[in-house]
Formats: sequence, structure tokens, C-alpha cells
Amino acid sequence: MRIHRAIAELRVARQSAGRVALVPTMGNLHEGHIALVREAVQRADQVFVSIFVNRLQFGEHEDFDHYPRTIERDLQMLEEAGAAHVFAPAETEMYSSPQRYYVVPPPEQASILEGAFRAGHFRGVTTVVLKLFNIVLPDVALFGKKDYQQLIILDDMVRELSLPISIVAVETVRAVDGLALSSRNHYLSLAERSEAPRLYRVLDHCRQCVRSGTRNFSELESDAVRELARHGWKPDYVAIRRRKDLLPPVDERESLVVLAAATLGKARLIDNVEI
Repeated sequence: MRIHRAIAELRVARQSAGRVALVPTMGNLHEGHIALVREAVQRADQVFVSIFVNRLQFGEHEDFDHYPRTIERDLQMLEEAGAAHVFAPAETEMYSSPQRYYVVPPPEQASILEGAFRAGHFRGVTTVVLKLFNIVLPDVALFGKKDYQQLIILDDMVRELSLPISIVAVETVRAVDGLALSSRNHYLSLAERSEAPRLYRVLDHCRQCVRSGTRNFSELESDAVRELARHGWKPDYVAIRRRKDLLPPVDERESLVVLAAATLGKARLIDNVEI
């Protein structure tokens, strides 16, 4: 496995790599990331993984400075999973001057759900991902379904900008008790870690209710928010939306997903389940 710190160096390696799959990450890897790499190995001649904590997608009072950096452990995990190349640039390599050009997703995508609570977040995500696409020139890029809104936005970006890249969505990896694996789970205390699977259980309850014929989505959402709040969570939202664009459903035949974000202690957790 080769480690690249410079864009020019990576581009040289890309020339002889054949069909390439890219897995973008911010490091502090867990089995969810490794599932993406293992899937990527099946889809390409060589897998490139980026490790870059992207300042542009963090809000003013978010955890950029404290986001865990575990590069040595990450590299060991990636080598064992079959990655061929790791791109781990310094911030000055990715942003050699202040970023003035951005990819700005449409507000109907970027200002709802996560975007309503994290202003500018998706502008930072789309900008850095497009930069990574331009650097690596992958044939396929893999993203986890846990960040469902991010997945929808990036898929639309690739389609609307006519990028020659296939976006592959990979199922969320969960602990035995249902908690979605996340780099931010390490913020949880032991007691909070025991409580954290409730988020998935609440979402699964919404799913089962909808599958059983319940159509009063606003009541289901309100009940879910109250259930989380009763157990010490600070919910931002629980929302039943259509999968294709995350707007409120208007037709009973539409494929749906229920999404949530809530803070438990110091950890803000997101999750979703398709219905």
C-alpha cells in the first residue's frame, strides 16, 4: 500500500492504476469504513482511500479541532482491507490558498434536515468531494447510507455535472445492539453508549408502523421526538421522507426513508432506515 501526501504524486500513481475506486473518509476509521473498502476491492483494479479532515464542512462551533486523528491505526486497517493507495494530504495541500470557488447544492436539498442545523455543511462536502474526484479521477466512488442526505446530494452532483463516475451506496454497518457505527461514537460515555441504540429502535418503530399502514407521518415523527427527549436526548429531527430527494412524500407508492439526528451527551448522532 502506498501513501501519498501530494496531489502531483498521487496523479502519477493514478496513471497506471487501471479501474479505480475511491473511498473518501475523514479518518478515525471503523468497520463501516472498512466495509466500503472491501466493497470497493470487488469493483476496481485498485482502491484509493482519502483521509482528510475537511474544515469546510464544519460549522463555527463544531468539533473540527477535536475530531479524532488516528492515522497510524487507520493505515493498518486499510492495508489489511486491501486498499492500494491512501491519499492523506495536509490542509495546505488541499487548500493551498483560501477556497473561493464552491459547489453549492440547491437549497431544497441542502437547507433541510442536516442542512437546517449545519449551515454550509453540504457546500463544504460537495466542494471537497469534487476536488477529490478531480484529483483521483475514480471510475467509482463508494459512500455509506448512514449519511443518507450526503449520498443523495453527491449522487445528484455527479449526475448534473456529467461526471464519469458511478456512485455506489453501501449499507450502514451496525453494532450488535443496532447502533450505527460512527467516528463520533467515541464521544459517548459508558452509560450513553448503553442508551445510544434507542435511536435505531425509534427509527425501526417508525418503519414498522408505516409498513403496517400508518399514514399519519407527522404524529409518528412527533412521538419519536418525544420518546428520545424522555430519555435524555436532544433531538433535532425525526423525519419520514421519500428516498429520491428527501422531500415530504405525496404518493403512497413512493419509496420512503425515516431519518433522525439527536444529541446524547457530547455526541450528535445521525441515523436512518429505509422503509
